[in-house]
Amino acid sequence: MTTEREVLLMVHPDREATGEAAREVSARFAKAGIRIRVIEEDVCALINPDEHGAGSRCTVVAADDNPAEGVELVFVLGGDGTLLRAAEVARPAGVPVLGVNLGRVGFLAEADSDALADTVQRVVDGDYQVEERMTIDVTVTHDGEEVARTWALNEASVEKSTRERVLDALIEVDGRPVSAFGCDGVLCATPTGSTAYAFSAGGPIIWPDVQALLVVPSNAHAMFSRPLVVSRDSVITVGIDPDGSSAVLTCDGTRPIDLEPGARVRVTCGKIPVRLVRLWDGPFTDRLVQKFSLPVKSWRERHARPVE
Repeated sequence: MTTEREVLLMVHPDREATGEAAREVSARFAKAGIRIRVIEEDVCALINPDEHGAGSRCTVVAADDNPAEGVELVFVLGGDGTLLRAAEVARPAGVPVLGVNLGRVGFLAEADSDALADTVQRVVDGDYQVEERMTIDVTVTHDGEEVARTWALNEASVEKSTRERVLDALIEVDGRPVSAFGCDGVLCATPTGSTAYAFSAGGPIIWPDVQALLVVPSNAHAMFSRPLVVSRDSVITVGIDPDGSSAVLTCDGTRPIDLEPGARVRVTCGKIPVRLVRLWDGPFTDRLVQKFSLPVKSWRERHARPVE
């Protein structure tokens, strides 16, 4: 007995290219006999399946009903923000995520929109690999009581809640204080997140297969405020000064949690990874150069005068 294949399609809602790309994806999957599942009714309306041969193969599921359960993978059309939302949906079901970039850098995406047909065909043929990416588990306590629990694929960001105030933070690693300073915020990132917000804040790039966690102070007023790279087994704690100002915690740029003075944010390696689909065998170095358009020729080579 053959089990019918199904993918969950998630799209960026505001991009002009999304509609055309979503219709093409749904039509190609339908032609291959693969069902399409979506979370929102308007996505079904966007792909308009009856015009493209998908018909009843588009199924709408509720967002709060483990929507990725039972699908082969989550197929994402959008940028990194859309992929991060898809990862939140896919992670509980242990389902891999495949991103097609319709945004700008799209560092997490595996393919660009000009390779859409080939990408769908690789899924149809089952010609892809899956790799696991480290996540972080985040716990917030206040006066010894747990008040929130969440997670992130890229980073947990503790930032001041008002522009006019400085955030007074104490960084601890494995229960021992490292440094206290005033700052705009503190980022705790995974290797995957080292190319995102943490990179913009001055942190190093960590190759995805390196098992480590990253701590990056943001605009710290201190002599010692360098980024820290610690073991994946370490426990990172960001303490908010009890006599200072409040803060806000966000994970992957979403799920904001207000932090009162005296709150403590505990970050550890996540128990559940995120699974990403990989189509190409090239090393991370090539991806880094391509995504950031890095110069790989010397200044002299790039500015050599033509031979007359």
